[in-house]
Amino acid sequence: MENIEQRGMGDAAGFRPAVRPIEDYVHLSEAELDRRIREAKRELGDRVVILGHHYQRDDVIRHADVTGDSFKLAREAAQRPEAEYIVFCGVHFMAESADVLSGEHQQVILPDMAAGCSMADMAGIEQVETAWEQLRDLGLDSLMPITYMNSAASIKAFCGREGGVVCTSSNAAPLFDWALKQRQKLFFFPDEHLGRNTGVKFGIPLDRMAVWDPRLELGGNTEEQLRGARLILWKGFCSVHGRFQARHVDDRRAEYPGIKILVHPECRYEVVAKSDIDGSTENIIKTIREAPSGSRWAIGTELNLVNRLANEHPDKFITLLAPDLCMCATMFRIAPENLLWSLENLVAGNVVNRITVDPETADWARAALDRMLAIR
Repeated sequence: MENIEQRGMGDAAGFRPAVRPIEDYVHLSEAELDRRIREAKRELGDRVVILGHHYQRDDVIRHADVTGDSFKLAREAAQRPEAEYIVFCGVHFMAESADVLSGEHQQVILPDMAAGCSMADMAGIEQVETAWEQLRDLGLDSLMPITYMNSAASIKAFCGREGGVVCTSSNAAPLFDWALKQRQKLFFFPDEHLGRNTGVKFGIPLDRMAVWDPRLELGGNTEEQLRGARLILWKGFCSVHGRFQARHVDDRRAEYPGIKILVHPECRYEVVAKSDIDGSTENIIKTIREAPSGSRWAIGTELNLVNRLANEHPDKFITLLAPDLCMCATMFRIAPENLLWSLENLVAGNVVNRITVDPETADWARAALDRMLAIR
């Protein structure tokens, strides 16, 4: 699917400067890291753009040229044609999407290759293709595949080939409407919670939904359950949002009477049902920005974002929905050391941790993304 390159650009004579090892950076002070990152950015100028996802830690996101959710950042990469290098401070599937949507002359870099996404990893392409074949063997031909943005490029390409579409947490409902006008059933992956919450908003009863567990024959369902379902949900979840519980909503309401509960739709159905508002990361930020001074909020999303919102809006009381939960561990893997290592290697003529998606996969993934954009 993808090819990961760690190489130097070299010169006309074929000279390749040595890649600077990450070990050279791990003992630098915060002040030294900050200074050298800014210096490397100045030296690279418009040749580089740094994209920072909202869940990144503060000491990384302060250096981002653009901040946003995964889809906004992928589109920003495509809208910066002057940038030869796109340094994506996020996770692997986001860097893949940036490569799919960016120009051929642009190179996408992920500062730490260990920055993955457990949810995206829960739906492998072989598993999805096997499930698709089993459903088609049951005679379920009028089936539309929909993948969440938080998925591998190969999964997006599968949707592109099968006439399906990609969705985000903010546009899933209108895409459900479009899809059910085309076909009778939806197959949604990899996040069962976002799929279920969207299905409920769209008016699909819970008893017309089935959960597909890839470890079990027919996903753990009977043939009758699958034939009767309008929405088949892949058994996957976000390791952060999936940990919020309905009791956390009750606890916060008891602790702070009158507090508003604001959660991401990747949370469990029971949590979303008890909340006051649910919305995408961008919608959460917008809701807090527009909230009146003195209002009180418990937010069910990633810790770094909640803390950042609290610092940016001192006139409002903002707290995490569950105080015992933590940040996204895979996002946290990208540290200032990784960012500086990536940038100074670029200055030295080395492209490290390049993410590339093969042309055929990229073409079909782009088809699914373009289909989404045409519907919005």
